[in-house]
Amino acid sequence: MGDTPSRRTDRTVVADGGVRTYTVRLELVDEPGELLDALAPIAENGGNLMSIHHERGNITPRGHIPVEVDLGCPPDRFDDIVEGLRETGVNVIQAGAERYGEEVTLVLVGHLIETDLSDTILQIENSTSAAFLDLSLSAPEGTGDISSARVRLAIDSGRSEEVFETIRSISAEKDLTVVEPLLGVDA
Repeated sequence: MGDTPSRRTDRTVVADGGVRTYTVRLELVDEPGELLDALAPIAENGGNLMSIHHERGNITPRGHIPVEVDLGCPPDRFDDIVEGLRETGVNVIQAGAERYGEEVTLVLVGHLIETDLSDTILQIENSTSAAFLDLSLSAPEGTGDISSARVRLAIDSGRSEEVFETIRSISAEKDLTVVEPLLGVDA
């Protein structure tokens, strides 16, 4: 590579001065101002915006818009940026090359609808580093009876037990049963 000032390594560019370029993949609600609000923690934590790919034509399984952001920052600030995004309520799907190395599938069973399934999802997302990739709900006897949901999650490498502990706790509060994990199951 000779005198080239940077080298490309798995979606991360190491540049002169210790600044690296990271790719962060976000999931945003399609409302005015959401993108602008999501970008604020990047600047507030010392990041420099490089590019944005706003995928308005695509919708995630939860009905949100995927957004890919390339940003530059010193490596010691990257985790603060990701944490800042999460603290403002932004769903971070992927952060850098080493995030979300595990994908797991589990099943929740019980009165999912009566105990507010959307609240259960939000509690899991806000209390863990997991991101929902897919959710399938089955309520064969109607919304007032027992239902089940197959959930596919992306989890930071090495953090699955921590995520499962949180899911167990949330499920116990709502009297739900958790069947975990269904490893090696393709969606």
